[in-house]
Amino acid sequence: MDWKQSAAVFISVFVAELGDKTQLATMLFAGKAPQAKLPVFVAAASALVASTALAVLVGELVSACIGEQVLRWCAGIGFVAIGLWTLLRG
Repeated sequence: MDWKQSAAVFISVFVAELGDKTQLATMLFAGKAPQAKLPVFVAAASALVASTALAVLVGELVSACIGEQVLRWCAGIGFVAIGLWTLLRG
């Protein structure tokens, strides 16, 4: 196991998830049902694990067909497009 890569992935995902819509929704669910903190945690954690597993599988399949540099460009263009869309729609 490459600990540097694992640490980089953990830190990147952790920072990216801070304050995003998923985290805010989870906080709202926990706030609506304070006695149900464990089920909210388990459901949110399970959803994140499932979406991450899907991302890893799709990433593996796509990287077998498309080069790494093309993927980086596509990801960068996608992030910029989403940012512009977010700024321009409101």
